[in-house]
Amino acid sequence: MNNGTENTLEGRSALVTGGARGLGAAIVRRLAGAGATVLVADVRQELAKELCESLLAEGRQARPVGLDVRDAEAVAELFEELDASGGAVDVLVNCAAVDVTKSVAELTSEEITRVITTDLLGPMYLCREGYRRMVARGGGHIVNILSTASLRTWTEAGPYSAAKTGLRAFTHTLFKEAQRDCPGIGVTGIVAGGMETPFIMERFPETDTALLQSPEVVADAVMYALSVPAGSAAAELVVVPRREVSWP
Repeated sequence: MNNGTENTLEGRSALVTGGARGLGAAIVRRLAGAGATVLVADVRQELAKELCESLLAEGRQARPVGLDVRDAEAVAELFEELDASGGAVDVLVNCAAVDVTKSVAELTSEEITRVITTDLLGPMYLCREGYRRMVARGGGHIVNILSTASLRTWTEAGPYSAAKTGLRAFTHTLFKEAQRDCPGIGVTGIVAGGMETPFIMERFPETDTALLQSPEVVADAVMYALSVPAGSAAAELVVVPRREVSWP
C-alpha cells in the first residue's frame, strides 16, 4: 500500500479492539501515525498501556481502554462515556478475535461460546453502538477484520469459521444499510490471510513464516479503505500472502 496517506486522519478519533498486540497493534500504530487519536481497547491492559506509552513518546495520541467485547453492557457504557465527555469514534476497527484449535467432537460449550461471543457478537455490539452514532453525526467508517475462514473452512476451526462467516454476512448487511441510511459512512470488511502474529505463532510455533505476511500489510489495507474518495467504497478487501494455503 502507498504510505503517502500519512497525516490524513488529523483531528479524527479511532477505536481499535484487540489493539494491544499483533494485527491490532499494527493497526493502532498505523492510525496513530496518520494523526488519529486512538483508543486501544483490549482485555490485556498492561500491553495496551505499554503500546500507548510508546506512541505518546513518539508524539502520537493514544490511550488504553479496558474492554471485553463479549460484554454488551460494557460496550454500551464505553460509548456512553465518550458521549458524556464530548468524544466520538470516527473510525471503528473490530480486530479482537480468539480461536480454539479442536475438532467439533472435542470442543466444550465454554470454548464454543467464547469464540462466537468474541469473534461475532462482540463486533456486532460495537457496530451497533458505533453505527447509530455515526448516522447521527453524518459520517464515520467501520472496518471489520475478517479471515479467509469466512470464505473457506478447514478442520479444527468450526466456531472460528462460523463466527467469521457470520461477521462477513453482518458486514455486508451493514454496508447496505449505510448506503440507505447515510452515504457518509464507510463499511469495509478486510479478509486477512495468515500473518506472523501471536494469534498464529503461539498456537502453531512450527509454522513456516515464509507462508505468512506481515500484519503491517493488513494495517496498510485499513488505511487504504479509509482513503477511498467519498464517491466510491471499498466494501471488501482480500489481503493474503502470495503462498496462502486457505484461499481461494
